[in-house]
Amino acid sequence: MENEIGLPLYTLCVLVDENLPKRVLLGTKRTGFGVGKITGFGGRVEPGETIKAAALRELWEECAVRVDPVNLYQVGELRFLFPDKPSWSQLVYLFLSSIWCDHPQPSDEMYPMWYRFDHLPFDQMWQDGAYWLPPILAGRYVQAEFIFWRDGESILEVVMNVS
Repeated sequence: MENEIGLPLYTLCVLVDENLPKRVLLGTKRTGFGVGKITGFGGRVEPGETIKAAALRELWEECAVRVDPVNLYQVGELRFLFPDKPSWSQLVYLFLSSIWCDHPQPSDEMYPMWYRFDHLPFDQMWQDGAYWLPPILAGRYVQAEFIFWRDGESILEVVMNVS
């Protein structure tokens, strides 16, 4: 599924454990795009699927966690642009939940791990994670655009609005 500007739509979800010390559930990609990177859980929005339905499906597929739709909150929109690899460009809707069912389990695609808010694994994430993850964990809404260099890793430019 694509949006009005022609970018494919994706979702990215994190789960937050509000007990002290606060923790966030992220996963290490085992296959596909970004293998070896630590990130949230998500993927492409399929034709006919709502963005929230895609987020819920991806959480289930990637870490065996179910979230009631009323407990999944959109916390941002990220536009990733790769001028030298346009097929990588995408619009990603960020979601967060602090209420879920089940215990996170590894899948073929992701290995879930809990990380304390004060020990986030930025050195093992895409570089953009250091921009959007702290604000959403602080309860803020993030809208950002990231333009990447030729290497597909380094950020050339960031435009960000946090509210």
